[in-house]
Amino acid sequence: MEIFWFIPTNGDFRQLNASEGTRSATFNYCKQIAQAVDDLGYTGVLIPTGKTCEEGFIVASTLVPLTQNLKYLVAVRPGLMSPSIAARMSATLDRFSNGRLLINVVAGGDPVELAGEGVFLNHDERYELTDEFLTIWRQLFTEQEVNLEGNYLKIEGGQLPYPTVQKPYPPLYFGGSSPAALDVAAEHVDVYLTWGESPTQVEKKINKVRKLAAKQGRKVKFGIRLHVIVRPTEEEAWEAANKLIEHVDDETIAQAQKIFNRMDSEGQRLMTNLHKGDKSKLEVSPNLWAGVGLVRTGAGTALVGDPATVAARMKEYADLGIETFILSGYPHLEEAYTTAELLFPKLPIERKHTFNQRVFLSPFGGDVKPSVNK
Repeated sequence: MEIFWFIPTNGDFRQLNASEGTRSATFNYCKQIAQAVDDLGYTGVLIPTGKTCEEGFIVASTLVPLTQNLKYLVAVRPGLMSPSIAARMSATLDRFSNGRLLINVVAGGDPVELAGEGVFLNHDERYELTDEFLTIWRQLFTEQEVNLEGNYLKIEGGQLPYPTVQKPYPPLYFGGSSPAALDVAAEHVDVYLTWGESPTQVEKKINKVRKLAAKQGRKVKFGIRLHVIVRPTEEEAWEAANKLIEHVDDETIAQAQKIFNRMDSEGQRLMTNLHKGDKSKLEVSPNLWAGVGLVRTGAGTALVGDPATVAARMKEYADLGIETFILSGYPHLEEAYTTAELLFPKLPIERKHTFNQRVFLSPFGGDVKPSVNK
C-alpha cells in the first residue's frame, strides 16, 4: 500500500458548516502539514485544484525544498492550459524535485466553474479534448518533435528540450466514472483513481478499466480517494464522525444539493446517490460513511472505526487491486498524526523514516513510543 495525505489549499476546519475552528490555507499552515506528513512516512500528498484553491504547481514548488521524500500529486487542467506549457511545467518540477512529481489529470465537472475559467465544452467534449491533450503531452516526453491536429488542439514542431528524472514522464493519475472518462483512462493513464464507493461498486469500475486497458495493450494501476476517521475505539470514531456534521442542517444540505445537481460529473452523481441528502442513512457500506458528501463536492465518504477495523476495510479494497490510498481528515494537521499513529502499524506499508526512540504524548491519554520504521 501507498498512503497519501491531502494539503487543504482552500482552507481547513474542525467541523463542517461551522465558523469556529476554521483555518486559512496560509503558506505556513500548508508547510506544517507537508513537513509533518513527510516525517510521518506518508508516500505523498494530493494538492487540490479549482477556483477556490491556491494554484497547485506553485504550492508544490514552494513545499518541495522543505521536504525530503514526499511526492506531490499536482493537477494539470486540459482546456485551462496548453499541453506544451503543462509538459514544461511538469518536466521542470520533476527535475527540481528529483523525481517527486505526480500528475493528476482533471477534466472538470462543474459547468458554472468552468465557464468562469473560459471553458464552454460539454461533458464528452471535455474528455475528447483531454484525449488530445494527453496524446500531445505524452508525445512531448517521448518524441523528438510533435505534430498533431485534432478537433480541439493543434501543435506544429512541438519539442520538450529538457529531460525528466522519471521515465518516460511523471506518472499520470486520473479519475472519472463516465464511459468517456474510462476510455481516456484506458488509453493514457498510469493510475486510475476512484472516489470512495463501496467495495462492490469499486470492483465493477476496476474491472471495466482493466478490460478497456487490455484492449489497448496496457495495464493500469488503481487508487482510491477517501476521508478517514480513526480512533482507539469504534465508539470514539463514530462520535467524531457525528460531531463533524453536527452543524450541518437541512437548509445547508439543500443548498449543496443544488450545486451537485448542476454538475455533469458522473463521479459526483455517484457520490450524491450514496446518501441522497438523507442525514439518517450515512453508513452506506460497513464503516463507509457518506457524511462529508452531504455538503462537500468531490470525495464524500470516510472510513470510520478503530484501527483494526479501518485497516481491514482498506485491505478489502487492496484485495480488489487498490494500491494507493489518498486519505484526509479534519483538521488535516492533527488528523495526519492521528491516522499515522493509530492506523499505520496495522497496514502493510514500508515507512522510509527512522525516528529517535522517544516518548510522545498521545492526545488520547498515556504515552506512545513509536517503533523504528523500516
